[in-house]
Amino acid sequence: MDFRVVARLRCPVCHDPLAEVVAGGSRSLRCPRRHSFDIARQGYVNLLTGRAPNSGDTAEMVAARAEFLSAGHYDVISAALATAADAGLADAAPDPVAGAYPLVVDAGAGTGRHLAAVLAAVPETVGLALDIAKPALRRAARAHQRITAALADTWQRLPLADASTALLLNVFAPRNGAEFRRVLAPGGRLLVVTPADDHLTELVAALGLLRVDPAKADRVSASLAGHFTEESTTVHRQELTLSRAEVATLVGMGPSAWHTDPAELAARIDTLGEPVRVTVAVRLGTYRP
Repeated sequence: MDFRVVARLRCPVCHDPLAEVVAGGSRSLRCPRRHSFDIARQGYVNLLTGRAPNSGDTAEMVAARAEFLSAGHYDVISAALATAADAGLADAAPDPVAGAYPLVVDAGAGTGRHLAAVLAAVPETVGLALDIAKPALRRAARAHQRITAALADTWQRLPLADASTALLLNVFAPRNGAEFRRVLAPGGRLLVVTPADDHLTELVAALGLLRVDPAKADRVSASLAGHFTEESTTVHRQELTLSRAEVATLVGMGPSAWHTDPAELAARIDTLGEPVRVTVAVRLGTYRP
């Protein structure tokens, strides 16, 4: 665990500060009231209290995502985030809490690839990957040497001190407007990535995938209303050239994996001509508290 990140963490039970404790060969984070949270051998800390409503993406979905992202197919998203993060941190007012190492939090970090890209672009930062899926956190903990990974339900109170975060990332993930506002420093920025209307449009009809909600932008605004002001929105597009196997991996890593019959999906993919041209299209919104 990076002590610079641990210093910003708070006990999910009593909200007191946490410190790393090593005893009997095991590691944990513990608060002054002796609430203790185990650090797994894979490098992430479990900061859940009670049972989570769901366990997030499956191991198969996470493996598919890791394979697809490692091929660079969504690097357009990582690059856009890195550019916006660098600009946002440069424009932000000095943050006495963050000090010399601004904290970047990815709420719904998945494998940590996008967070790692931001940390690489802004070397003075440290990162916290939050996710509800253990298979994702096992990968996020290894995605970059300055990432600390924690199991947490981002719908609940985030295990972070007030105004402790310089930059918060939210990529294809739920948005907890009130908590995002609480943990962001006054000069901080929130970067939200959502699918544009034509995201993966070539596959939607051909494979029977879930369509992008036409009211997506309105729902994003509603989830942040009263907590954030939008500074800017940019749209980023790239055409991918994929094999049928890569198409199967792409579908397997996203929400359509929960809603499609595997046999029917495989049959439909087999009818596609190769190479398969697919549009990646996302909106990147920058918000200030």
